[in-house]
Amino acid sequence: MIVKEGPASHSPFKLESLLRRLQSIDQNIDDLGARFIHLIDSKNDPDEEQERIIDSILEYGPDWPFGTDEGFKVFTLPRFGTTSPWSSKATDIAKVCGLTSIEKIERGVVFTLALKDKDSAPSKEAIEMLYDRMTEVVITDLKQAKEIFYSLEPQPFSDVDILSDGKKALETANIELGLALNNDEIDYLLEQFTKLNRNPTDAELMMFAQANSEHCRHKVFNADWVIDGVDKERSLFQMIKNTYEASSRNVLSAYKDNAAVIAGHKADWFLPHLDDQKYGRFHDEIHTMMKVETHNHPTAISPYPGAATGSGGEIRDEAATGRGAIPKAGLTGFSVSHLFIPGDLQSWEKTIGKPDHIASALDIMLDGPIGGAAYNNEFGRPNILGYFRTFEEENKEESNTSWGFHKPIMIVGGMGNISDSSVKKNDIDAGSLIIVLGGPAMLIGLGGGSASSLNAGSSDSELDFASVQRDNAELERRAQEVITRCFAMGVQNKEDNANPIILIHDVGAGGLSNAIPEVADHSKMS
Repeated sequence: MIVKEGPASHSPFKLESLLRRLQSIDQNIDDLGARFIHLIDSKNDPDEEQERIIDSILEYGPDWPFGTDEGFKVFTLPRFGTTSPWSSKATDIAKVCGLTSIEKIERGVVFTLALKDKDSAPSKEAIEMLYDRMTEVVITDLKQAKEIFYSLEPQPFSDVDILSDGKKALETANIELGLALNNDEIDYLLEQFTKLNRNPTDAELMMFAQANSEHCRHKVFNADWVIDGVDKERSLFQMIKNTYEASSRNVLSAYKDNAAVIAGHKADWFLPHLDDQKYGRFHDEIHTMMKVETHNHPTAISPYPGAATGSGGEIRDEAATGRGAIPKAGLTGFSVSHLFIPGDLQSWEKTIGKPDHIASALDIMLDGPIGGAAYNNEFGRPNILGYFRTFEEENKEESNTSWGFHKPIMIVGGMGNISDSSVKKNDIDAGSLIIVLGGPAMLIGLGGGSASSLNAGSSDSELDFASVQRDNAELERRAQEVITRCFAMGVQNKEDNANPIILIHDVGAGGLSNAIPEVADHSKMS
């Protein structure tokens, strides 16, 4: 393992802000420094020329001061057995530059904490503030870092023993795994697995919970609707769709795909030519697609990754429309409760408090908009529109209750373009290949469908934190390039139906347990 120090990891403002937060929980911390550190896995030691190339690749970023370099060292690294988005880019660049002996370049951060008592160590709470425990590990001995290049073995399934413990076993699993199952669903699972005379695995229960969650199935939206004691003819979802049913002129697709499509005009695509990959113009009937959705629960729990993956999910929806499309521009919006800005409190800002595991409105507005905009930028799509508002009011009729947006509304949306030849998904035949395009999810974001279906504050805080996906715009950009190339084949050879994509669905909070059944259900194969 080759170790090379890198540039400052934090701007002076962020470094000072982090220092103040650390000092608020550990008064023994006197000063702070932070810089990137690079770990290189190579088949052999690089020669002088290869060293020069490596150094030039790893020379980047603003010339910020590192902060102190004297004190207790804490190293934060991507979780062992994983590959970070930065690593995939850096390793590819190294290979393109002729460094074929390099297997992997990974990056971490070394924090230096200057302590008033030099013989002591920083508090556990202070160290936890330095890293994301879902995607990173923390070590104090750099020799341990070589484990980042080892592959990990998958963990085995575990059974939920309903044959011995009956319904109680499912009720316990429902709480411990955060499945958000109601009583009817627990009874259904008990009945089905009793008939099969076997216990369900934790994976099977998790799959059922995602595919059958409110997030994926919209059970409330499709339920009977009663207003002022009067049964309505339409469900809430049908009420929403009523405008489309009343006036659907120029609407090519709505409420049946990952994004809506409206009629466009004849125009030119700027796409890579199939023969030489050089970009050129291709005349086509080009339509406009649009999508708006929310990412409330993840943003409430962890604002930056919650808002970032909200934007990523909306981009993915656009790309997975019809037989593939191209996202073009995005928006993000936030509704939160009172901000309580330190030193700028307002007379109307009163609150009854919030659940401990939900971020404050101020933290959401400091981190969420940056997360959403950063993901758009890193993917290569401008975030050109947004809004922000606050609201919180005490309930005059019921004590110790209030109305507000402790669980925020985080809106993501966007527009893009799609070829007329790709608007409609085709039916798949038995024997068709199903290709899963993307990267490993680990246990990050799995359970997001069921977690976002729970009432705020009713689940375990660790499960809530784990249910928030972590952003990887680099990997999504790569997946989009594959879709774009397939899409370009269809644009350039419409007569031969050259686009190899028969249909495409995105893998969202419901995971593969929701995406794969969607593919089968579209062609009535289930």
